Amino acid sequence: MTDTPPPAETGLHPDTGAPLRSGWTTGACATAATRAAVSALFGAGFPDPVQILLPKGQEPCFPLALKETGTDSSGPWARAGVIKDAGDDPDVTHGATIIATVRPGPAGSGVTFRAGAGVGTVTKPGLPLPVGEPAINPVPRQLMAGEVHAVAARVQRSPDVVVEISIPGGDRLAEKTWNPRLGILGGLSVLGTTGVVVPYSCSAWIHSIQRGIDVARATGLTHVAGCTGNTSEKAARALRNLPEESIIDMGDFVGGMLKYLRQHPVERVTIAGGFAKLSKLACGHMDLHSKRSQVDRDWLAGCLRDLGADPAVCDHARQANTALEILELAQAHALPLGGVVARAAAEVARGVITPAAVTVDVLVFDRKGRLVGDSEQPPAG
Repeated sequence: MTDTPPPAETGLHPDTGAPLRSGWTTGACATAATRAAVSALFGAGFPDPVQILLPKGQEPCFPLALKETGTDSSGPWARAGVIKDAGDDPDVTHGATIIATVRPGPAGSGVTFRAGAGVGTVTKPGLPLPVGEPAINPVPRQLMAGEVHAVAARVQRSPDVVVEISIPGGDRLAEKTWNPRLGILGGLSVLGTTGVVVPYSCSAWIHSIQRGIDVARATGLTHVAGCTGNTSEKAARALRNLPEESIIDMGDFVGGMLKYLRQHPVERVTIAGGFAKLSKLACGHMDLHSKRSQVDRDWLAGCLRDLGADPAVCDHARQANTALEILELAQAHALPLGGVVARAAAEVARGVITPAAVTVDVLVFDRKGRLVGDSEQPPAG
């Protein structure tokens, strides 16, 4: 192979419907950079493009954006860099340069890893790496070590090397990720279990939800809050007096969070979100994205009827353009619809999380972050 094969098209864009192009993970790029750098360190030059083997058998090639060698007080080193192509995924690391600097290690040490500039360090328990380790996840470590061993065997050298991964600007990019909340400080994580980025993949987000729960449990937190966005997060923290570390950015994946908590429980979970999304949960939907579930206007109209609304109001609700319009209609008639939604959503969530002994409550907010429903408050009247 003489060039990077174009990542395959997979699925359709959720907004435009155009075919989506997959990409390569940070771990795959770090692996390619490591293979190129160790080849140069061992005197075999920089392969460009450089080919690697991924866990599912793909053998992509990556062009090098950086090739350097030198010697300093620690001895010889070689450095290679690959620019990450995340395909059509809205990945904050798309276009970042992933750099591997490789040096000889002590005899018998094998392949060891260091965090360079822009790569974070683990500071909290609960992650798949010990505290104090570079935030280079296990699968990328295995891929990089495998490439080092393969090159070493070919040139008959010892695979005792230190691999330092750096990502220029990674400290700033990390502020847009979960890393600070998970206790990964100083930069990004080097991630990827398959080496391939699937655009708009649910799995990556659900994986982050799971790691957030793991860290909360490992640090002794007994109350977490799954929030659909920044507005609900800020409001939930204030209302439930929660530290930042207890917040789980669940987005639309309430089902993924609840199912993981069923197997890895905490004492209490608060679910916080906007009226429209949590009305979907109240109707049994586990994925709250607008492309995968819809607001049930008939159900909301029935709730208004049960609250004493006259038929004209209920008919209006059935014909409403948005859930916000229905909420405002209820508020105009002093009908506590948000509370009904909160209690119904909490009941659905309890059904999913059972048999785990987790206390569940739900907070419903309007678009301005004002509380319109709390499952812990009893029905009016």
